[in-house]
Amino acid sequence: QVALVESGGGLVQVGGSLRLSCVLSGRSFRPFSVGWFRQGPGKEREFVAAITWTGSTTYNADSVKGRFTISEDNAKKTVYLQMSSLKPEDTAAYYCAAAKTQFGPIPTTALEYDIWGQGTQVSVSS
Repeated sequence: QVALVESGGGLVQVGGSLRLSCVLSGRSFRPFSVGWFRQGPGKEREFVAAITWTGSTTYNADSVKGRFTISEDNAKKTVYLQMSSLKPEDTAAYYCAAAKTQFGPIPTTALEYDIWGQGTQVSVSS
């Protein structure tokens, strides 16, 4: 049994900060990468950021560069998404996902990810 559990969502004002956590569980589960995606009201799911399990290579979507930081603690099997300078357009359900297979330097599309968490809601008020 493999599972990803997100936490840390909530309601914040414009310019505020939140840190999301994604805990990975499973017997000897070692994904190639872990990514964060989000889906706002009436919008399609979009890529936010990703990190490789080894090497700590990261990649961020243009919409969050300079504001969001992805990191990991391999020993604790936890991936974090530190969000700062939040904007109303950041309002969405945020999902973490694990990719078992390598698709180039780092996966950035939902189809490349195999295991998904249930999501945590982030709401930013103006």
